[in-house]
Amino acid sequence: MGKIIAIANQKGGVGKTTSAISIGAALGVLDQRVLLIDADPQANATSGLGIDPQTVENSIYECIIGDADLMESIRETGSPNLHILPSHVDLVGAEIELINQNNREYFLKEALEKIKANFDYIIIDCSPSLGIITINALTAADSVIVPVQCEFFALEGLGKLLNTIKLVQTRLNKNLAVEGILLTMYDPRLRLSNQVVEEVRHHFKNLVFKTLIHRNTRLGEAPSYGQSIIIYDIQSKGASNYIGLAKEIILKNRKKRTKTS
Repeated sequence: MGKIIAIANQKGGVGKTTSAISIGAALGVLDQRVLLIDADPQANATSGLGIDPQTVENSIYECIIGDADLMESIRETGSPNLHILPSHVDLVGAEIELINQNNREYFLKEALEKIKANFDYIIIDCSPSLGIITINALTAADSVIVPVQCEFFALEGLGKLLNTIKLVQTRLNKNLAVEGILLTMYDPRLRLSNQVVEEVRHHFKNLVFKTLIHRNTRLGEAPSYGQSIIIYDIQSKGASNYIGLAKEIILKNRKKRTKTS
């Protein structure tokens, strides 16, 4: 049964979509079957893996509103073991169409129940907002990864997001956990970067991943070629960081399964 991990932060520019693509690709290269769900109307994860959103016939939008079969809408990517449910700008319409629906927070959860067994991990790239689609993602997810940029306003909005997660836990998904806080765009040469790492780890302790994602030019270049960093430059620091993070995620979840078995 696949584990569903949402990647969320309503603050933009923190490396959310880069992390969603790269975590998915890194898990895939480690022989995990992965589905990446692009739940952002901007469709950056879709285009970042070489798919033109304008050519997508069946996207997450059609799957959520019930016009398309989710399994049939999934597409292969150039990365090993990584598949994607693409997005389209029409996803903005789902926010409006779901607003008056009963149990509107559960549409994505119900759709994913049918296909969870086909994957080891399902990664959801959320939009940088807390609208109904992001709430659907958090309701469907087993856990959340929160990317945080190693810069001055790193903690801005983090408290609000964690409060939102608590509300979802209370009202919609009692089993939702924080998979980890991921520190991105880390530059070890900068005192500020090191101060942010120290402060976040001091406040959130074991919730923070050990792996740091360094600021890396190749990570920024990869999406313009429609490739994950694993395919674009597996020798890069960015690829190394995300493979390390994927190993950390796999190990953490194996330990959890061992404890509960």
